[in-house]
Amino acid sequence: MFLNKVLLLALLSCTLLCACSPKTAEPIVEETKVVTPTKQAPVNPCVTFDQLPGALRDEVETAYVLYKDFLKEEKYTEAYDYWKVAYYNAPASNGRVKYQFDDGVKLYTHQYQKSTDSSRKAVLVDSVMSVYDKRMECFGDEAYIQGRKAFDYYYTFPGTVADAEIFKLFKKNIDTKGKKADYFIINPMTKLLNDGVMDESISIADGQKYAKKIFQAIKYGQGNCKGQYCDAWKTIADYAPVRLESLEGVDGFYDCEYYGDKYYPMYEADPTNCDLVEEVYRRLLRGGCDASDARIAELKNKMATDCYKAPPAPGKLRQGFDAYNSGQYAQAITHFEDYVTTSNDVDKKFKYTMLIAKIYYRDIKNYSKSRKYAREAAIIDPTSGAPYLLIGKLYASSGPLCGPGTGFDSQVVTWVALDKFIQAKMKDQSVAAEANKLINQYTQYMPKKEDIFQRRIKAGDTYKVGCWIQENTKVRTAD
Repeated sequence: MFLNKVLLLALLSCTLLCACSPKTAEPIVEETKVVTPTKQAPVNPCVTFDQLPGALRDEVETAYVLYKDFLKEEKYTEAYDYWKVAYYNAPASNGRVKYQFDDGVKLYTHQYQKSTDSSRKAVLVDSVMSVYDKRMECFGDEAYIQGRKAFDYYYTFPGTVADAEIFKLFKKNIDTKGKKADYFIINPMTKLLNDGVMDESISIADGQKYAKKIFQAIKYGQGNCKGQYCDAWKTIADYAPVRLESLEGVDGFYDCEYYGDKYYPMYEADPTNCDLVEEVYRRLLRGGCDASDARIAELKNKMATDCYKAPPAPGKLRQGFDAYNSGQYAQAITHFEDYVTTSNDVDKKFKYTMLIAKIYYRDIKNYSKSRKYAREAAIIDPTSGAPYLLIGKLYASSGPLCGPGTGFDSQVVTWVALDKFIQAKMKDQSVAAEANKLINQYTQYMPKKEDIFQRRIKAGDTYKVGCWIQENTKVRTAD
């Protein structure tokens, strides 16, 4: 399926394979006019106009013109009849143009979308892939074609091949093109990479390799894009890095270079923020930065002077903080859980249950587990609004997880986020100021009236937000 403009964002479709597919810009296909063949047409391994006998050549050239006209008018049946004559007799056209392959994919995809026969749909998918194969035979560029195949398998024909096979096709594109990888592969590849590492179907080594390639491609794409492609790369940059950030929760996935490049500049921009000092220190240690690293030395000195905090007495809490401050999140959670289960102090049980929830949110990026512990904290102290503020932040941060990062599928998370912010201030006036600030911040990101009208819903309707959230909410608009 190919459109003439970038869709902000089809990555990368919140089928999501698990209700959260990333949408991305579809491959941009330039509108191309039929070029009159010349006797100087380049040699092509596929049949061109010049190789056809006179009468057939006239018929085929006419078919090329007519099918394009019908296709522009969205008369797909008539267009397909003429396209077959054009394509099957001279697939290479004049030896230069390639739009006939894009049009073939479009025509077969239209038939696929209209069909209700599963056997027929399978044949049409095969037909689309055969058009891609023919294009590759005629004009080469295997890496690009493999990316196009993967894109269509992922978005247009979901479930027809295994995710592992789609990922292999994406790898062929980025392995060949490197930082110049085609933009339309980045978001769906990122989603498959994230899911594969999380469920261990993709090894840590492979995940690290391709995460690095994706980052390089985004950096290069944004730095060298022109025109409408810059819109596509902006959409990608709003989605892919957020998904890849979630892999920070996987022990050993990112190295010192990654954490240093990403987090140390935050400290440099705000060196008096002691919470940030501690966070950046933990991140660098998590990445395996050596104790001799000048950045580590700077942060450690800061914590020993301007940001000094007396450590807890020896025991489970001390063990928990030692592990946490070393970037060993799983061990820290284990120690904090041990403390919570053995403590009789309700205030401290609440405090450290909330800390566990925050570690899952800020550090491990596991939103569902963060919500679990926030809910447990709310049971421990039903008068506190803090757990609901945290859950609201989890929901508000889920746009790139439950959609492309922009557009309706990502905006609906603001509805459930606002529900939690409102609930927080209703329960606890001590958090009302922060709750109101968050409400004002996220209200502007709600869908607009036009967005909900197109989906045949209206303000006040009950709407279930899917993805990992799975909660009912009320439809609201920003205008």
